Amino acid sequence: MADSQLFCVAEERSGHCAVVDGNFLYVWGGYVSIEDNEVYLPNDEIWTYDIDSGLWRMHLMEGELPTSMSGSCGACINGKLYIFGGYDDKGYSNRLYFVNLRTRDGTYIWEKITNFEGSPPTPRDKLSCWVYKDRLIYFGGYGCRRHNELQDCFDVHDASWEEQIFWGWHNDVHVFDTKTQTWFQPEIKGGVPPQPRAAHTCAVLGNKGYVFGGRVLQTRMNDLHYLNLDTWTWSGRIPINGESPKHRSWHTLTPIADDKLFLFGGLSADNIPLSDGWIHNVMTNCWKQLTHLPKTRPRLWHTACLGKENEIMVFGGSKDDLLSLDTGHCNDLLIFQTQPYSLLRSCLDCIGKNAIILESQISLLPPKLLQQVLKKITFWTAANHREEQRVQKEETENKYQWISSN
Repeated sequence: MADSQLFCVAEERSGHCAVVDGNFLYVWGGYVSIEDNEVYLPNDEIWTYDIDSGLWRMHLMEGELPTSMSGSCGACINGKLYIFGGYDDKGYSNRLYFVNLRTRDGTYIWEKITNFEGSPPTPRDKLSCWVYKDRLIYFGGYGCRRHNELQDCFDVHDASWEEQIFWGWHNDVHVFDTKTQTWFQPEIKGGVPPQPRAAHTCAVLGNKGYVFGGRVLQTRMNDLHYLNLDTWTWSGRIPINGESPKHRSWHTLTPIADDKLFLFGGLSADNIPLSDGWIHNVMTNCWKQLTHLPKTRPRLWHTACLGKENEIMVFGGSKDDLLSLDTGHCNDLLIFQTQPYSLLRSCLDCIGKNAIILESQISLLPPKLLQQVLKKITFWTAANHREEQRVQKEETENKYQWISSN
């Protein structure tokens, strides 16, 4: 098999969904720009990334397919990927689908959840969710409501008075219990809720659902709140000790320890794509900026998932301001190490990087260890190949820009 096929990568995209289950990262949906047109990625394709070998593979999907969308909210519970909401050619969605990722025969079959109790949220995209006790807990998003659905949890942006439809931002909370197949809206018992918003991000630590940043109207925010997922009380804006990250939307927030959250990227209040990373300690309420991250790889409307050794895997997103220059969609996988790797992982990486030097000795390893080493050799071969391809592409683009400007 040619290197181009073996080391293929999922297509460039933004506004997609990604989750980790077991040894694999799964990617579905999103959109890309082709000749100034927004093109949604195929709804019958799911890409898997083998965390050990570094290889991507595309699988065709069957069943009750969701429409091709961007801005959906994806989450994984017990090996099932749930997709809610999003935006497609016909508008906003409030449909909920799931697919079992742990298939024995490699067949991925979508199912639309229609036999449920209660009422789902109104149609919306760019929302986020917490996973807690087999429940999907959704917060916020941008979408539409009819006149009789208007409530305090909705900040109106635009309206069609003729059709009595309003568009705007939400700060309501909706729960889907995957065991009982029931939608319900919990009674918030106290605290000051965050402003309505979209393109924010959520993360769970213990029984607290954190939410950071996002956008409402022309304002991007850098406030941090949490919702107690047992008592349904809001914290109010959490006071921060020391420096805080810039205001932003389209960023990610990922739990990396029992008391720490990792913030990456987004679009700043002055429409600058961001490449900064921060760690928040919920015990001290302090943010700490990471200084070793590359400053030339900004991302917004990407996904970030936690790997097996607390590494953050950032896939896709855009390196440009989507609102003005929608051409910079990416498909490289950025891996950020947040803590030292285990001794085994460090040794495997060392062998993988120096496979040519150690070639005569590798075959002497015990079978189980040899299998791990061979996967890691594949991982670093693929990584080097993709880096060479990326550098060549950047050189070609820079050369084209220089010719155009001269």
